[in-house]
Amino acid sequence: MKPNRIHSWNITPKEAEAIQLNLIDKVKLTPYNDLFRRVGATAALFDPNKNTIYASVVVVDYPTFNIIEQYGISAEIRFPYISGMLAFREGGVLMKLFRSVKCGIDVILFHAHGQAHPRKFGLASHIGVLLDLPSIGFSEKILIGQYKKTGSSKNDISPIIYNSEEIGAALVTKHGEKPVFISAGHNIDTNSSVRVVRQLVINNRQPEPIRLARVAVKNYMDGNNIETMNEKDAGQTSLF
Repeated sequence: MKPNRIHSWNITPKEAEAIQLNLIDKVKLTPYNDLFRRVGATAALFDPNKNTIYASVVVVDYPTFNIIEQYGISAEIRFPYISGMLAFREGGVLMKLFRSVKCGIDVILFHAHGQAHPRKFGLASHIGVLLDLPSIGFSEKILIGQYKKTGSSKNDISPIIYNSEEIGAALVTKHGEKPVFISAGHNIDTNSSVRVVRQLVINNRQPEPIRLARVAVKNYMDGNNIETMNEKDAGQTSLF
């Protein structure tokens, strides 16, 4: 896949803030009503002892959840941890991974936030804008905002409110479990993001593509070869 926009990742925190402010206006929040077949998802792990980030991307077929493509990568951590700037720690390696993807992707899930972010521009929005694809943020932890306590039944939901504005949703994806936090990234809105996530949950608290991406990155971190390319399922060549 070739990105729609690019910028350097070897930058200072001050330059990173300027990039965020420049790209924020590119975010589009619109209903997503398309039927989707190919779903991408990412995951990342950090090893501070080795100053290394490990990341994976998987593309699955929906509704079978068969893996179409899967890749892993590792790299030196070059950007400090700064709240609200996760994209600059993970973004560079994730973009390299997406360049390896051969098939078209309809929607991407990121294990990070989108609009539920201090600048309303979390990693899901940032990479979504660079790829210009519908993107959704998913997290087990809330970053900003407040929500009313949900019930414990699957699909119980409560909006996340920040500065009197709805920026996402707390959603129970598994009966008896705590809610997860969903927010639109780019080319999608909150309601559509929740609908897509609900369709991608099987038996776990995490949507299946996210779960598979986390399994993949753990395997990659352990030294296993995880690269997968199912040409039969990949079908059409990516528009990129």
